[in-house]
Amino acid sequence: MFDAIKGFLNDIKPSGGIREIQPKVLDTKLAAAVLMVQVIVADGEIRPEEEAKLRHVLEKNYDLSEPEARALAEEAQTAQGEAVDLYGFTSLLKRDMEESQRLGLVEDLWEMVFADGELHEFEDNVVWRVAELLGIPSRSRMELKRRVLARKS
Repeated sequence: MFDAIKGFLNDIKPSGGIREIQPKVLDTKLAAAVLMVQVIVADGEIRPEEEAKLRHVLEKNYDLSEPEARALAEEAQTAQGEAVDLYGFTSLLKRDMEESQRLGLVEDLWEMVFADGELHEFEDNVVWRVAELLGIPSRSRMELKRRVLARKS
């Protein structure tokens, strides 16, 4: 609460007016990356292989160069740390992505889950919640999980 009051006071101009606050631009790539970061932080530890998988998935599936993927991953980690909930990200993605793209995102989330070679309950839960918010049926979510696991074998 104090942070909110402090932020408001910082936005007051010396002349007494309130300066215009520029909203953060949130696009689908950043929103998707934030959700991927949410998965890899769910178990309380970000491992190097998880960060590497995040950058790889961003490059491959979101048509980014290595420097662009690295920058987006860093921006996503910052945004994830400031996020209050998943809804703001998932509502944008549900609105702006076709179902096939949302299914691809859920598959990407499973890639994050298994990046460290382990299935953590908290990571699994994040994928479940995100998939529900994206309108992805449980059957599809589980099929995508099996598909990613089969690639790992």
